Amino acid sequence: MTQNKKGLAIILSSPSGGGKSSIAKALLAEDSRLVLSISATTRKPRPGDEEGIHYFFKTRDCFLAMINNEELLEYSEIYGNLYGIPRDFVEEQLNQGRDVLFDIDYQGAYKLKTILKDLVLSIFILPPSIETLRSRLEARGQDSQEEIDFRITLAEEEMAQAKNYDYTVVNEDFAATLKAIKVLIEKERK
Repeated sequence: MTQNKKGLAIILSSPSGGGKSSIAKALLAEDSRLVLSISATTRKPRPGDEEGIHYFFKTRDCFLAMINNEELLEYSEIYGNLYGIPRDFVEEQLNQGRDVLFDIDYQGAYKLKTILKDLVLSIFILPPSIETLRSRLEARGQDSQEEIDFRITLAEEEMAQAKNYDYTVVNEDFAATLKAIKVLIEKERK
């Protein structure tokens, strides 16, 4: 295995409202060497979802067979639906020298680091403060106060895991954070 020919598995994690999805979207738009990891799921497609672009949609039986056949790098159940990262898709991209971007939580990050080892670059995106994070969640207008309180409790638990990442970046200013992450990616590519 010649590591220089393989791509990187770039993990972005943050608490809800930390900015990882927006940063991932911007990185993908600006860097043609990046490809987004596409998860398999048992949830039903939503309007606008496209097979092989947003998700690989699977029946529960098919997904369980994928687990049994070790076809997933990692998986979890969220709100009754199964989600997982197909091994073949990721390995194919990495073997072709593409960098695969993962927008996942710390539990998924831990599993990927265990499996993909030296190919992983992990970055945890921190909010400037819990108060700022709460303001961002409230400004989105998507959640009730109880849901926001729950997300803040989870955020504190998630932020405690930042020490297990290769790098942490504080997302105080989106443009500056994006630039800092691009610098880290370029550094690791070399």
